Amino acid sequence: MNVFARGERGRGRGGRFGVRGGGPIIFVPLCVNKYKFPHQCEIAFPRLKPAPDETAFSEALLKRNQDLGPTSVEQSSILSLVTKITNVIDNFIVSAGADEVEIEEMRQVGSYKKGTMTTGHNVADLAVILKILPSVETVTALGTKVVETLRTQDPSEVLSMLPNETGFEISSADATVKILIATVPHNMRKLEPDVHIDMKLLQNSLAAVRHAPANANSHPPMVLVRLLKDLRIRFPGFEPLTPWMLDLLGHSAVMNNPSRQPLALNVAFRRSLQMLSSGLFLPGSAGIADPCENGHYRVFTVMNLEQQDMVCLTAQTLVRLLSHGGYMKILGLDGDASHLVVETSTWDGVTVKPSEKAYEKMPEVELEVDDDDDDDDDAEMESMDTKEVMDTKE
Repeated sequence: MNVFARGERGRGRGGRFGVRGGGPIIFVPLCVNKYKFPHQCEIAFPRLKPAPDETAFSEALLKRNQDLGPTSVEQSSILSLVTKITNVIDNFIVSAGADEVEIEEMRQVGSYKKGTMTTGHNVADLAVILKILPSVETVTALGTKVVETLRTQDPSEVLSMLPNETGFEISSADATVKILIATVPHNMRKLEPDVHIDMKLLQNSLAAVRHAPANANSHPPMVLVRLLKDLRIRFPGFEPLTPWMLDLLGHSAVMNNPSRQPLALNVAFRRSLQMLSSGLFLPGSAGIADPCENGHYRVFTVMNLEQQDMVCLTAQTLVRLLSHGGYMKILGLDGDASHLVVETSTWDGVTVKPSEKAYEKMPEVELEVDDDDDDDDDAEMESMDTKEVMDTKE
């Protein structure tokens, strides 16, 4: 089990990366670029003892996934609303007139597309790529027209349309569809900040389109990603992790092994926490490259150093709890466990202490300006200007 202590994870040395003589320590984590857990190198490190029986753990994972999955009623309602909106927008694409919004294409994205939706959050995402510049008025007019068309088709259904910074969302009594607006890439340079949707939000919508096909319809990652999303909600230390990071982490934990065959759910879940606890998302690590971006772009670099450290120390504590049989608490099947990552707990006589922060944010130093020195400088400049004038006159 790769769990590093405070000194091994975040202590730097003197000289370039540290301050000798007891000064503040800069965060220089010790982490490796490749994570060779037992299932990655079974030939070099054969198991000496038989694998422990984790039937109860596996059953707990499946039960938690069943509890988190959307109910049949939620699935039916969101499918109905998505189908209706998709049909309306498809008709707009085919029969767009001169006075209508020109749409390039529409894609299903997000948790609905990947099958990782959770109960109580009955929201689906659709990305709509426009051929024209996406002004706020144009997007609002598109949302209004979609709702009006839906009401014409079924006057008895109560629908509402609410514009937002990324586009708009259409809601029924028990389901919501968010429309993420994007535009074709060559329009990006023509955007005006005060008129059109923010460029960053448009780029995020295009990124959601690129992320949609990746790892979709793969059952083991789907279950694991749903469980990881639940951890992110219940443990504040995991909040900096984005859904896309969890997608790639889950897929790597399940499929990144010599046989390229899906690992068992209990093994993949434990491996996910081990990868985070060993420094997968810390500076100096190879991390996980984004397969949908050009170049070697590491997905965890969107987090700052403090967030990266928080993710790592939270995972380290959860790995310790898991190794001592605390999976019921971790999965949320035995009450709230968020306090266990900040408080000491005892498991069958074994005391588990939470990891401490390795990153210490450097205090901001404000430079004080002496008003007297400013006055002296001003007087000196005035005397120099006077002298130059006198010299000119001479």
